[in-house]
Amino acid sequence: MILYIKYMVSQRCKMMVKAELFNLDLQYVEVDLGTVEIKGNITPEQRILLKENLLVSGLELLDDKKSILIEKIKNVIIEMIHYSDEFPKANYSDYISKKLNYDYTYLANVFSEVNGITIQQFIITHKIERVKELLLYKELNLTEIAHRLHYSSVAHLSNQFKKVTGLSPSFYKQLKHKRMENLENV
Repeated sequence: MILYIKYMVSQRCKMMVKAELFNLDLQYVEVDLGTVEIKGNITPEQRILLKENLLVSGLELLDDKKSILIEKIKNVIIEMIHYSDEFPKANYSDYISKKLNYDYTYLANVFSEVNGITIQQFIITHKIERVKELLLYKELNLTEIAHRLHYSSVAHLSNQFKKVTGLSPSFYKQLKHKRMENLENV
């Protein structure tokens, strides 16, 4: 049996879910971003307890089909941008459509209807978050980051970054260095 969990987007979330499953004596086959495969069935009482316990941790057990589909879309995008070293060779719409076995137009319509933003806007937001992460914690230059995240050029990355954050990538990186200098002077 597969369960779908909203807001489960990190390794820490996976650990929290595993702990809750252990506490409820539920054995699992696999715990992945947004999904849990349970061995056997889950009783209605266990489902209620799991749902309540996950809410305390900021996670949500999903029941309706649209919410489950939205989480699947988000998890494909998050995994693609944050946890994969290789971006798909196909465009994002083909990749997402193929991964979820749905027509992209249908996915895009459901996503926009439920979230109020397009899949493309969601992708851009996560790409910019990934750029921030790479600027702050990796020793990559903008050219390498643009290549890694499949931007057509450094100028395209810079323009998109500034549009979303209000800062240029180089200014954003300088902020980190200034913070570090301030900490050293304390």
